[in-house]
Amino acid sequence: MEKLIAAVPAAISAGTIWGKVWPILIAIVFFGMLIFFHELGHFTFAKIFGVKVNEFSMGMGPCLLKKKKGETQYSLRLFPIGGYVSMEGENESSEDTRAFCNQKAWKRFIIIAAGATVNLIMGMIIIMIMLGTTDELIGTTEIHSFFDGAVTCDQGLEVHDKILKIDNKHVFTGDDMSFLMTRDEDGVFDITVKRDGKKVLVKGVAFNTEKREYDGKETNVIIYDFSIKGLEPSVLSVLKYTPLETLSYARLVYLSLFDLITGHYGISDLSGPIGTVSYIADAAQIAVKDTDWEYLFMLSALIAVNIGIFNLLPLPALDGGHLLFILIEIIFRKPVPRKLEGLVHAIGMILLLALMAVISFSDIWKLIKG
Repeated sequence: MEKLIAAVPAAISAGTIWGKVWPILIAIVFFGMLIFFHELGHFTFAKIFGVKVNEFSMGMGPCLLKKKKGETQYSLRLFPIGGYVSMEGENESSEDTRAFCNQKAWKRFIIIAAGATVNLIMGMIIIMIMLGTTDELIGTTEIHSFFDGAVTCDQGLEVHDKILKIDNKHVFTGDDMSFLMTRDEDGVFDITVKRDGKKVLVKGVAFNTEKREYDGKETNVIIYDFSIKGLEPSVLSVLKYTPLETLSYARLVYLSLFDLITGHYGISDLSGPIGTVSYIADAAQIAVKDTDWEYLFMLSALIAVNIGIFNLLPLPALDGGHLLFILIEIIFRKPVPRKLEGLVHAIGMILLLALMAVISFSDIWKLIKG
């Protein structure tokens, strides 16, 4: 009996530990898949174009496992925060005719762009699964009805108006519309709608707002006073709204980046791999607990699109930075001196690693604070 009693707390403890560990494992696997398929995009097109690939690595830092097959070494490294495909002549000159540096500019452009493109396609696939399996209606941009006491119906909006633009920014989905409105604080918008087949500009539509406190900060919150039309998930509606939702997520990423640059958000609002894994783990726990997978799908799609868009930014050390140099070469029909390009990317890498260190420290501090 004493052994049985002693075993009960141990079992409970093991169950509690596993309950905390499995969401993190799922998050790490998902994040690893995003990295793997990103690098696989580079790798695949390098092989298609006959470029010599020296190494395909998952993870960064010290090598844990490695196996050479043909001319390529496949490696698993200690830190699961990235990966890379090392091509002959990628960062230096090479006499090898199969070296990356000796390929035509358009081939190099496709190889570099393939990684981020794969991430964007992954985001679209996740969104398609989310829309196709949800029990809820797919939100459109058409006004279905106004709530009691609505003020916007007295300012020019009407039932069946299809919202096309908010403050001259295109609206693709219901989520897109909500995000654009949330970025504003005074609740006054110029809204372009499609009404009876014609475009109508409704100026100065003022929503009611109220002050609420978030994270210790007081902010104005817009009170939405109408509902939007929903569509039953079908093959046609899912195929139509998958690319639209992807566009919406992509714009959310670059508008958030703009808000960061303009000081609307701070470094503490950013998350790196550690924070991302934490968010996915939390979403996985919620999904299992509530048997509702929509939030997990949405977050996963947003992260996939985020990685794709971020990597295409024209910044040194990122894929977008390499693409910028290739575009300059195509436009001026002359490559940028390799030493200069290498120096720019090296400086960019140092700055990027420093930023990642700061963000990772911030992620860890958030986890400690709980």
